[in-house]
Amino acid sequence: MAETTDLFIIGGGINGCGIARDAAGRGLSVRLAEQGDLAQATSSSSTKLFHGGLRYLEFLEFRLVREALREREVLLRAMPHISWPMRFVLPLDPEMRFEGGTPVSRMVPFLRGRRPAAMIRAGLFLYDHLGSRAILPGTSSLDLTRGPEGAPLQPRLRRAYEYSDCWVDDARLVVLNARDAAARGADILTRARVTEARREGELWAVRLADGRSFRAKALVNAAGPWVGKVIADVAHIVTPERIRLVRGSHIVTRRLFDHDKAYFFQGPDGRIVFAIPYETDFTLIGTTDVDHQGAPGEAVCTPAEIDYLCTFASRYFRQPVTPADVVWTYSGVRPLYDDGVSSATAATRDYVLSLDRKGAPCLNVFGGKITTYRRLAEAAMGKLGPLLPGTGADWTAGVALPGGDFPVDGVQAQVEALRGAHPFLTPRWALRLVRAYGTEARVMLDGAQTAADLGRDFGATLTERELDWMMTREWAREAEDALWRRSKLGLRMTADEVAEVGRHMSRARVAA
Repeated sequence: MAETTDLFIIGGGINGCGIARDAAGRGLSVRLAEQGDLAQATSSSSTKLFHGGLRYLEFLEFRLVREALREREVLLRAMPHISWPMRFVLPLDPEMRFEGGTPVSRMVPFLRGRRPAAMIRAGLFLYDHLGSRAILPGTSSLDLTRGPEGAPLQPRLRRAYEYSDCWVDDARLVVLNARDAAARGADILTRARVTEARREGELWAVRLADGRSFRAKALVNAAGPWVGKVIADVAHIVTPERIRLVRGSHIVTRRLFDHDKAYFFQGPDGRIVFAIPYETDFTLIGTTDVDHQGAPGEAVCTPAEIDYLCTFASRYFRQPVTPADVVWTYSGVRPLYDDGVSSATAATRDYVLSLDRKGAPCLNVFGGKITTYRRLAEAAMGKLGPLLPGTGADWTAGVALPGGDFPVDGVQAQVEALRGAHPFLTPRWALRLVRAYGTEARVMLDGAQTAADLGRDFGATLTERELDWMMTREWAREAEDALWRRSKLGLRMTADEVAEVGRHMSRARVAA
């Protein structure tokens, strides 16, 4: 008879792995199955921000913004290696007129067609005060005619506001939640597609595509953009609830400016686009909001979206951004709860947790933002905990993820300590390792006196020891897992180097 666990989770994105970590830490037995690689879809395709969502204030999403703002510093303290504070520059464009409107502009007629500086400042005041802040500084004004922030922008832009949010490495966030869940007893299965889940008495019987079967007291459907498919075709649950698939695409260019702040740009269509320092030598620009048709796994940044983002950014930068400047694109499908609104931009980013009690419990997870994943996991356990005797209390706030057990302002000290123990590391190499692995970088490099001790050099400072770490401790199996999710070293490697990484990983799998 198949082993019975308390919780079986379908989906290895941020919501699934966050729930797995939370549940395992409460003493529950947990098994998670992901059809591909961890963070393979939506959770590695975000704008890489822990943010409250400044523009959501226009859609009156006050609860969501408040929760997200409060979470920023909770998360920052738990993962100072993969997340850090970032200042955002919001230029005031005197020539900008807006099409359409939002709930706020429809209620206040004189705002139609514009977001005046007073309205923006009022929104930023709310942004500063809806959530508590101890680390992140508040809003300030900028004179763009002085200082580096205005240098790359068009001359008509003379004033700006500057506010705080946080950067996060989204794919590593997922992997570290999975690692912490596994350390607390969860069984994490990747490349494990669930083909059937059916109720048998008080239990769920779950079958994988490879024939393995399991039993669980409760099922969590955290399949992201596949949540509807799991409801209908895997668990065979009848529900009126629906999701709306919205595609968000991003482009990456060579570095467009020489400072470490990001830009928040407003477009005439009422949308906003970020331009963010990315992987030291690049700039990330995004995102779009387009209703997605077709399979979630087939999402790509279309030529039309590339043109849209280039045109949007070119309204602000002195030097036009063109498709020829784009070195990489990525696109993800957000599984938003379908609340019946007319546009993809206005669709709610809030999460909805629906508990089906027609037999053994099934929790379906709709929507959500990466910033609120921890609170979503707590809310999920709030619904499931009473049904699973022995469930512990909330515990994740303030508990570090693997490698994050050092102060928020302690990255440079970690870099210096790592270089002191391993003098062959360059400052840039050491910083990359600390940003990826935090205090665990010392564990990875233990005993290495020279670069040769780390084994083969695949290029871009990726060594055999680091690659093997990704495979043995982070569930990486293919070159794409290592070079585009566990890291972004694919941006710096040649096709031959990428192919050699793939060959090494293939040989290692066979040997194992």
